Amino acid sequence: MSKVIDLVPRLKTTNTAVKEPTDATVGSTAHAQDSIVNLAEKKQKMLFHERRQVKRTILTELVSSMVVLPEKGLLKVDIHDISEEGISFDVEQAYGSFKVGEEVTLRIYLNQKSYFPIQVSIKHVTPDPEMEVIRHGTSYLKNNDDNVALQHFVRFVESASIGLKTDTGDLMVTRTS
Repeated sequence: MSKVIDLVPRLKTTNTAVKEPTDATVGSTAHAQDSIVNLAEKKQKMLFHERRQVKRTILTELVSSMVVLPEKGLLKVDIHDISEEGISFDVEQAYGSFKVGEEVTLRIYLNQKSYFPIQVSIKHVTPDPEMEVIRHGTSYLKNNDDNVALQHFVRFVESASIGLKTDTGDLMVTRTS
């Protein structure tokens, strides 16, 4: 039988609030006494020094999405990430790309039939030959009537992405007669 050591009385209480890093603290190595790494703080430091000005949440495969092609129909796209300022999505190379400045309507599907539309303007187009897609970076059109719902959706995705788990084939309960 193994012995259990209660470590709670030995732990030091520390302030776990995330602070913005200073020039002196960025890149410094941890002292020997700091044996616990606060991953939330490290992530916050990385976000603080990221070249982008807005926090982006990676959204691959969370929801399905389509782009409306006038007089042609819907084109399935994969959303790559989302932020308060815009959304980026991938189009298969075989379908080509949109032009910078072009305004398009995205449909974000919450299930097979229910969606909400998002009006965006293409800001940049980047081919990814390795993935055989073309990534389109966009910004939301400010005159969008659904802007409130969109901002709530962005906040939901950011909150939900923190605790997402992957289903690895968990067993389902079957009905017994």
